[in-house]
Amino acid sequence: MIPEMNAFTALVIGGSVGGLAAAHELRAVGAEVAVYERSVGKTSARGAGIVMQPEVEALLSRLGVPAQSVSVELHERQQLHMHGKATRYEAPQLMTAWDALYRALREPLAGMCYRLASTLTRVQVDGHDVTAEFSDGYTARGNFLVGADGIGSATRQLLDPASRPAYAGYVAWRGLEPESAMPGNLLDLLSGRFTSFTSSGMQMLCYLVPGANGEREEGSRRVNWVWYLNVPEPNLPKLLTGRSGKRFANFLPPGELLSETAEQVAHQADVSLPPDLAELVRLSDVFMQPVLDLPPRRMMADHAALIGDAAGTVRPHTASGTSKAFGDAAGLATALRGWAPPHPLPATELENWEVHRLDRLLTLSEIGFELAERSTLGACVGSQFFTSD
Repeated sequence: MIPEMNAFTALVIGGSVGGLAAAHELRAVGAEVAVYERSVGKTSARGAGIVMQPEVEALLSRLGVPAQSVSVELHERQQLHMHGKATRYEAPQLMTAWDALYRALREPLAGMCYRLASTLTRVQVDGHDVTAEFSDGYTARGNFLVGADGIGSATRQLLDPASRPAYAGYVAWRGLEPESAMPGNLLDLLSGRFTSFTSSGMQMLCYLVPGANGEREEGSRRVNWVWYLNVPEPNLPKLLTGRSGKRFANFLPPGELLSETAEQVAHQADVSLPPDLAELVRLSDVFMQPVLDLPPRRMMADHAALIGDAAGTVRPHTASGTSKAFGDAAGLATALRGWAPPHPLPATELENWEVHRLDRLLTLSEIGFELAERSTLGACVGSQFFTSD
């Protein structure tokens, strides 16, 4: 994309793929953009596998990146059963991964300001300027601020402190393992297919994604899986406690699983999953995310906007978390096109953007609730796991 003449300065809070999408979209309408990421080092993949959706594919296309170049192509869907043959049908689909998508978006922005270790602590608006203050004392000034900092958004906490995420009643155990480390029986079962298994209070999904450096050739890809399980909220803190004793809030990273918890996960897989999927769990460095709900409330504030999970969440079963952020970013940039200080913000365009995207978010949220309930996830009728003795 060829950017227009610089019209305004945008501060993007959050340097994951949603923030990078916002940077590209805002630069395309003439903004000078700086991105501020709270991670100290390289941002970590919070979701691993990502279903390629039209909003993501559209931005990649404008950047000259074919979706196929960052994806693994699947040909079939299959439903596994504890007993009996798998049910299969043709369903072509592209699957990418967080790191592959991040790399494709980050590389074209190599010359842009991208500051790590930047935890937002204050936002102040003065006329046509907005100032962001960070925990290390650094300040940045621009004309518009975008909060793209995810479910634990510091931007949202400052702009709308009453809006807080709530536990949905189930967690997502995850794994992302090199294809080369998997036995032949698993690869024969999983390659080229979107695999699922469902039982009371649980659902497991599995598919291959590009390798850690974007490799797509056979033998160099990775096996991505997610296993949703109902877990009572009182048991959540123990599961989110890492080996160091640190209590994580929204994400337990790989390598942090307590040995006792790892044994519980492996045992639960052995008694609950088809043997091949149980083997996959045992072979993996398991990490975990609790599924959280953040109902949509608002996306606009004075000279600031929230996008993606910072504005509101959708259940992961919609496969829309990433694409929603991309859609938010594209619409926001369109609303700001042609604006330049000291002219007033395009209030009508921004209001229309907020109404449209909140409506979209509400629709996706309702679909996500319905899909989860259909699998008895987060529902009191489904089985419960990892309960206290």
